[in-house]
Amino acid sequence: MATIHLHNVAGYAQSIRARTHQLQADEPAGNGGSDTGPAPYELLLAALASCTSLTLRMYADRKGWDLGSISVDAHFGRDDSGLETITRKISFGNALSQEQLTRLAEICEKTPVTKTIRQGTAIQTSMA
Repeated sequence: MATIHLHNVAGYAQSIRARTHQLQADEPAGNGGSDTGPAPYELLLAALASCTSLTLRMYADRKGWDLGSISVDAHFGRDDSGLETITRKISFGNALSQEQLTRLAEICEKTPVTKTIRQGTAIQTSMA
């Protein structure tokens, strides 16, 4: 369903290829990186936000709803006890009814990346 290839020569900067697309990942300078790209948790949030926006747009298009622009702000945090949380705030360029907003909030909880994060996914690692 999805595959990426990552190559790292030295340091924390990572070159990522997803199909024909090139991405960078890195750590901020404060964490010893050179800040050439988003940090891994930022990429995770970007995956969640983009999946959310894409899914909402597809749903609204099928319903004939004009959402206008879609903005998603996401934040990953960890409290002192180690509890991790993600907050997601979504806004739309056009005014929507409370009924539409309620339905869109329900759809947010069913997006593929949301479901993957919530359920956890097995990771199998091998060394070559």
